[in-house]
Amino acid sequence: MKRTRLIMGMPITIEVVDQRVKETDIASIFDYFASVDRMFSTYKKESEISRLNAGEITKKELSTDVRQILQLADDTKKESNGYFNIVHNGKIDPSGIVKGWAIYNAAGLLKEHGFQNYYVDAGGDIQVAGKNEQGENWRVGIKNPFKQDEIVKVIRLENKGIATSGLYIRGNHIYNPHKPDVPITGIASFTVIGPTVYDADRFATAAFAMGEKGIQFIEKLPGYDGYMIDANGIATMTSRFERFVIKNAEN
Repeated sequence: MKRTRLIMGMPITIEVVDQRVKETDIASIFDYFASVDRMFSTYKKESEISRLNAGEITKKELSTDVRQILQLADDTKKESNGYFNIVHNGKIDPSGIVKGWAIYNAAGLLKEHGFQNYYVDAGGDIQVAGKNEQGENWRVGIKNPFKQDEIVKVIRLENKGIATSGLYIRGNHIYNPHKPDVPITGIASFTVIGPTVYDADRFATAAFAMGEKGIQFIEKLPGYDGYMIDANGIATMTSRFERFVIKNAEN
């Protein structure tokens, strides 16, 4: 069963291969994403993040989930030498970590329901588990940031997460915290494969903020692989990335 809904301002797709899946199982996952949006949206005035930014509530009054995200963001900031920072111009925007966290949690809910073969895709960031309908590892395409209907790499994933950061959909929303007034112009997209989509998402954001040297950061990160496309359309991948590739675009 495969279903897609627009939540959090992006298409969210859930596919569960296990035969006993019901519509209510999928609906409960969409309900979870909607609850995340209500908590973390910077566009909804009633969200906890918006109320925090407006000074209507203090950090001590935040829910457990929001306080957890703020702590995880702080941890990621330290792990990335300050290149991951959810505070910009005095306002908190946790979108660079919330999406992957929510996808990972949604996948965890499916696992709790007893499902073994599924994927959760929110805006192109994906967590996979088990096998697809053909009994094979899940296949994921990496888009050409300059021509989004074109796939430049197709990779095979098993029980991993993948996330891509770039400016081609949402515009210039990622910045270098060390040089916040200088736009990132050297790279177009950065894809990271990690143990979970939560980890892939946060480190893809951090690596993108680093510019061209982000690929070296991912190379040195145990258990992670990356694929960077620069502003000239030239791709650079980590030394281990090729093991995931099953088909080039021209094939």
